[in-house]
Amino acid sequence: MHGPKDAEHRSRPAWLNRRSFLTVSAASAAALFTLPSLAKVHSARERKVSLYNLHTGEQATAVYWANGEFVEGGLQELNRVLRDHRTGDVYPMDTDLFDLLCVLRTRVDGCKPFQVISGYRSPETNAFLRKHGSGVARHSYHMQGMAIDIRLEDCALDHLHKAALALRGGGVGYYPDSDFIHVDVGPLRRW
Repeated sequence: MHGPKDAEHRSRPAWLNRRSFLTVSAASAAALFTLPSLAKVHSARERKVSLYNLHTGEQATAVYWANGEFVEGGLQELNRVLRDHRTGDVYPMDTDLFDLLCVLRTRVDGCKPFQVISGYRSPETNAFLRKHGSGVARHSYHMQGMAIDIRLEDCALDHLHKAALALRGGGVGYYPDSDFIHVDVGPLRRW
């Protein structure tokens, strides 16, 4: 036999339960926490990223968005610096990743370029790294131009890691033994 409390609970809409309320509240709080940073980058007159590829020695500071639209030359320059250094393959990186880097750099007050350990990875490079190492995902977001492994010369790695987690912009991995963090614009997760 069910009591009045059970009847009241059954008459509520399915989405209106404690778990749903907590999930929606947490998501709303996260969005509110992140929105000012993202709004700032999206309202900027121009957006630029500074990168230094540790494998090729190439550096680029490129405006990739200005006057309300993406700047093709800036995107091409950043994509070239983030190419797979093993194969030479250039791939169009996700522009949300560049926006994430802009916000991250602002959050940590960084002045130096991001030091790039890995940007785009071809399927061949990803398979090679999986075979000869550990911690490389079979379907890595690097192969989709949605991930980057970085560090900042003028920012402690743990501080950069905490700032990336606070942005809640996608996946964040912490590799202190190898001195880098991974950020991507895939689903929200951490390791």
